[in-house]
Amino acid sequence: MKKLLTVLAISLSAVVSANAAVVVIGNPAASDLSANDAKKAFLGKGDSSVVVYELEEGNPTRSEFHQAVTGKSDAQLKAFWSKQVFTGKGTPPATVTGASAMKSAIATNPNAIGYIDEADVDASVKVILKP
Repeated sequence: MKKLLTVLAISLSAVVSANAAVVVIGNPAASDLSANDAKKAFLGKGDSSVVVYELEEGNPTRSEFHQAVTGKSDAQLKAFWSKQVFTGKGTPPATVTGASAMKSAIATNPNAIGYIDEADVDASVKVILKP
C-alpha cells in the first residue's frame, strides 16, 4: 500500500510539472517580445530602457525559464553574471521573491519584463512571450 501511494504521488507531481509552463510577462500595455530579444534582455545585452526582473536563485521557475530562454543552467547563469560584474560589463537584474512580487513590479512599470508560471498570470500583467 505504501508503495502504491508513493507511485501515485510521483505520478501526480509529474503531471502537475508537465502542465506548468513559464511565460515572459510585461505591463498590460507592452508589446509582444521575440525569443531572441528576451534572451538578450535577460543576459543584459538588450534594450537598456527595458527593466528586467528575475525570481530568486533556487526558484524552480527561474531554472525552467533560463533553460528555455537563455539556454543556461543555474550554475552557468551565476558564472555568467559573476564575470559580467567582475569585468564591469553589466549587473544582474533585480530579483523578486515570487510570482506576486513579480506581477506587482511588472504591473507598475510599462518598461518592465519578467517571468512567472503561466498559471499565475492575471489581468495585472500581459503574456508577451511563451517560450
